[in-house]
Amino acid sequence: MNQPINEVHHAIDEASISRLVREFYNRARQDEEIGEIFNSNVADWEHHLQTITDFWSSIIMKTGRYDGRPLPPHLRLGLQEKHFDRWLQLFEKTALEIWPEEAANVFIYRAKRIADSFEMAISTQAGEYKSPRHSRRV
Repeated sequence: MNQPINEVHHAIDEASISRLVREFYNRARQDEEIGEIFNSNVADWEHHLQTITDFWSSIIMKTGRYDGRPLPPHLRLGLQEKHFDRWLQLFEKTALEIWPEEAANVFIYRAKRIADSFEMAISTQAGEYKSPRHSRRV
């Protein structure tokens, strides 16, 4: 990745972040592996999509629009490694369809770190230790 992580790639804007979130969740909700997790746990999809758009806007563009704590809601879902793997596959595919590779990688890199963080937190709650699986891959 040639783009410095703290700089926003010129192809990334609010509209494209919203598109990423909407297209990704459209796919995720229909997915055989993870669709039921989303469909049975999200009651208000418009609110959820706006919250996740704010989350990514805050992470990538430093807008400060997201003020939540993303981990606690995920801890009660019974997520397994296969769920994170599928989430990342769909997310990466969607990001690469929206942006040039260099811009998409900004999101993909962050998504991998988030997946690692969530997996490590889940294992810690179970009294186990887990090393990062996604962000350490070359």
